[in-house]
Amino acid sequence: MTDRRTDPGTPDPVVVVAGALCRQGRLLAARRSAPVDLAGRWELPGGKQEPGESPEEALVRELREELGIETEAGARIPGEWPLKPGYVLRVWVARLVSGEPKPLEDHDELRWLARHELDSVDWLDQDRPAVAEVARLLSPAPETPAVPADGVRD
Repeated sequence: MTDRRTDPGTPDPVVVVAGALCRQGRLLAARRSAPVDLAGRWELPGGKQEPGESPEEALVRELREELGIETEAGARIPGEWPLKPGYVLRVWVARLVSGEPKPLEDHDELRWLARHELDSVDWLDQDRPAVAEVARLLSPAPETPAVPADGVRD
C-alpha cells in the first residue's frame, strides 16, 4: 500500500470544510436540498476549500454563502472523514460573529439542536463522527425536576 503523502503521483485530496456552529448549548444542523442523493439528510454546513484559501478562510466564506452569517473559525475537531473518492471532510468549531443563519444555498431547513436532540435528525454518515465529538462540547440536557404522577408537588 502506498502512502499518498509520500507518493508524488497521488494528488492531495480536496478538502471539504464544515462548521460546528454552537450557540447557547445547541448545535446548528442544516438539511440538504441538493444534490438529489443527499437531499433530506442533515449535515454540518460548509463546502470545498478553494485554491489559495486556508481551510479557516474557506469555512468563513462557505458559511457566509450558505447561511448569510459572519463567523470565526475556532479549534479543529480531531480527525478527517472520507467523502467521495479524492475528497475528505474536516470540521472546525465556528463562532457566530453576526447575522442569523438562514438556509440560502443547498439547504432547505436549519435547526438548533441540544445535545439530547442530536439523534433526532438523519445525519449524513460522514458527519456523524464529528457530531459525536461536538456533543462532548455541548452542555448536557438540563435536569427536569421530578413531578409526581398526580401532577401535584409538595
